[in-house]
Amino acid sequence: MRWRDSIVTSVVFCHVCSHNPEVLWAQRSDKVYLTVALPDAKDISVKCEPQGLFTFSALGAQGKLFEFGLELYGKVVPEYRKNVGLRNIIFSIQKEERSWWPRILKSEEKPAPYIKVDWNKWCDEDEEVNSETASDDESAFVDEDCESSDDDGLLYLPDLEKARNN
Repeated sequence: MRWRDSIVTSVVFCHVCSHNPEVLWAQRSDKVYLTVALPDAKDISVKCEPQGLFTFSALGAQGKLFEFGLELYGKVVPEYRKNVGLRNIIFSIQKEERSWWPRILKSEEKPAPYIKVDWNKWCDEDEEVNSETASDDESAFVDEDCESSDDDGLLYLPDLEKARNN
């Protein structure tokens, strides 16, 4: 009888358990970027603690609960910037000390499969010196989640437009 009760309890628990959204990360010497892929997120709750604990929860499509917690590699400033878009939520978290972390999490174990490197925002340590102004440009952060169009990723070249019209 106990075995059967534990199965029933497990099944009930699974209906209320949460899911993990995909989390992309990148860093600069002074900040960490976290992008949470969760379309149409509602009731977003975030906690960022100085010792590096970052927790997130939100309701996704069909009211499913999505949540995760990260113990970041180093200490951070508890205040963060957040940009909520239609498809994702982007966080910019200031590091307490300016340095490059060898990984995103304090643990040396392999991160959970839903935590991935954001290669679109990635910058190597030696490249940051050359792009110092680019990393401080927060307008790029704000525009990261704009609506996509057919021209996304295409470079506008006015001279070629003139040639095409002739």
